[in-house]
Amino acid sequence: MAELKLEPPLDAAPESARLRIYIGAAPGVGKTFHMLNDAHLLRAQGVDIVIGLVETHGRAETAAQIRDLEIIPQRVIPYRSVQLAEMDVEAILARKPKTVIVDELAHTNVPGSKNKKRYEDVLELLDAGINVMTAVNIQHLETLNDAVARSANTTIRETVPDSFLKRADEVVNVDVTVDELRGRLRQGKIYAAEKVEQSLANFFRKGNLNMLRELALRTTAEQVGSRAAEYRRNQGLEQAPMPEKVMVCLSTRPGTERLVRVGSRVAGRLATNWYAVYVARPEEDKGHGDPEAFQRLQEVQRMARDLGAQVITLTDKNVSDALIRFAQQESISHVVFGQSVRSRWDILLRGSVLNRFLAEVRDVTVQVVPMQKPMKRP
Repeated sequence: MAELKLEPPLDAAPESARLRIYIGAAPGVGKTFHMLNDAHLLRAQGVDIVIGLVETHGRAETAAQIRDLEIIPQRVIPYRSVQLAEMDVEAILARKPKTVIVDELAHTNVPGSKNKKRYEDVLELLDAGINVMTAVNIQHLETLNDAVARSANTTIRETVPDSFLKRADEVVNVDVTVDELRGRLRQGKIYAAEKVEQSLANFFRKGNLNMLRELALRTTAEQVGSRAAEYRRNQGLEQAPMPEKVMVCLSTRPGTERLVRVGSRVAGRLATNWYAVYVARPEEDKGHGDPEAFQRLQEVQRMARDLGAQVITLTDKNVSDALIRFAQQESISHVVFGQSVRSRWDILLRGSVLNRFLAEVRDVTVQVVPMQKPMKRP
């Protein structure tokens, strides 16, 4: 296990609740096992720690690691004629331990639960002054969704906003080699025997696992580096550099969410804030003319907010003018555009926002992201 920690330790900050996140490249690396092992160490130091929820996935080693840790019973919620169990947030709040273990961070709660997502449950526990230890696989981070989907040829439906990761006080990367992880899979320690060969040929193939492992290591290093730089600045140990600023140019076209993910990743690497900017023309009627496009814009702006962006809506009859003016006023250093799907002839006749921006704005890094081509209507 490669471990990067931020001081002080989890149980040494009584003034505010602390969040520790265990990140792994894939299922089966041992996140829950190591989280439970650390829980026993904290308990031996006198910390009042309980299990809010742990998923063993039928793995005997993980189940045995629970041992005598106190478990808060789950709440049973009726849903479509069946009874489903979820973590009981209210029971944890009533018990009010010093620290609680909450597994499977990216989980979507059963309809009827207090919160829609489990990471929202965690935020509520932190707000109540309870330290949280939680675990998540790297593919569930929102901004990595596209990269993982392309590499693994699979759709990741449950995600956690990257802004949640920035909330963490400690990030622990639980790392094993690719060969060791594939060996665990063959031994039946991750999935049932009937799923092994299919998993080895798809998600658990070497190329995909190497990519996920690199993403997990880089993400952990970026997080720790960002927090360390923030600490040094707060302590006056170094002169804070001029902050970089990132702007993502939103549109109502399908695939704009990809721009938002790219912008969030760029902002994360630079340890800076960022803007998601949409330019509305004065005659726009807020969706009455094209309700689908308006709905896409609402969704992509919501996503940008969840990922930590400051969402800006400008009104101008000329999109280029508005974006250039905003970039110059805010001293933007990085801009993310979507690739145009217009023909060269149309661009020559009507002009291009990107070309105009490049011609008039200097000393700015511009990244152009391929966009989804619109489907032809019958």
